[in-house]
Amino acid sequence: MYHRRTLTLTTPESVRDATIGAMTIGLVPIMGAIHEGHLSLIRRAHLENDETVVAIFDPSGEVPMVTPHDIVAVREAGARIFYRPEPETIFPAGFRTSVRVPELASRWEGDARKGHFDRVTAFFVILLNHLQPTRTYIGEKHLQQLRILQRVHADLGLSGEIVPCVTVRDPDGLPLSSYNGSLSDEERAAALAIPQALFAMQQATIRGERNVAELIAIGREKLDAQPLLQLDYLDIVHPAMFTVAGEVTGDEYAIVAGALGETRLLDSLQLNPGGTHS
Repeated sequence: MYHRRTLTLTTPESVRDATIGAMTIGLVPIMGAIHEGHLSLIRRAHLENDETVVAIFDPSGEVPMVTPHDIVAVREAGARIFYRPEPETIFPAGFRTSVRVPELASRWEGDARKGHFDRVTAFFVILLNHLQPTRTYIGEKHLQQLRILQRVHADLGLSGEIVPCVTVRDPDGLPLSSYNGSLSDEERAAALAIPQALFAMQQATIRGERNVAELIAIGREKLDAQPLLQLDYLDIVHPAMFTVAGEVTGDEYAIVAGALGETRLLDSLQLNPGGTHS
């Protein structure tokens, strides 16, 4: 349990001043409502750095809700600094710059959410330039977004390193997400088809199946059994460049997205756990 007072700061200058003297700074960017998955990133950052900064900002323009309970949870997870920049601090009036990685962002989430990655990558570049962290912790749940940010980070020579973190799941397998709270009980039960499909594909891979079409058919069987779930895509990709896999040979991931009512859900899973991460 950590009892240090949390500093809630709104400018990059105040964050830099508050971290003077820290040899290493861990940054956890949060772009929505805080949940246990985010807290797991904060705990890891706290273990691996002298100072941990949580930055909460939604590049879409929405202002994420933060409750007193969230502040306590962030502090107890190990973060002393809670950075809540004003929208104009990140995107001032007249902001026109885009940071794009077309070959990584053109399909899947990039096709479903036009322009989304442009705002996320711009925010990411600005945030790292402002705060100069040693390590930035990003979850694998949004795998395509993670790969895009890794490419932007490498291509632009941004501060520190990116630390990918495995997806945190509820005991029933559903990945933790701020969107889960908007699901009805019936929708929640239907949502379980998503991790069930991914784990069925993984088990088939472990047993020796390597044919992509066969693996996708195994996953589709689980997904199609839930009429409430509107499937957007289920595919298998090479994670480094997010190209479609022709065969499962090592570090390929299954990726999936769908909707339950107004709630969009996505998930991913490495099919061969013994394979090498990219």
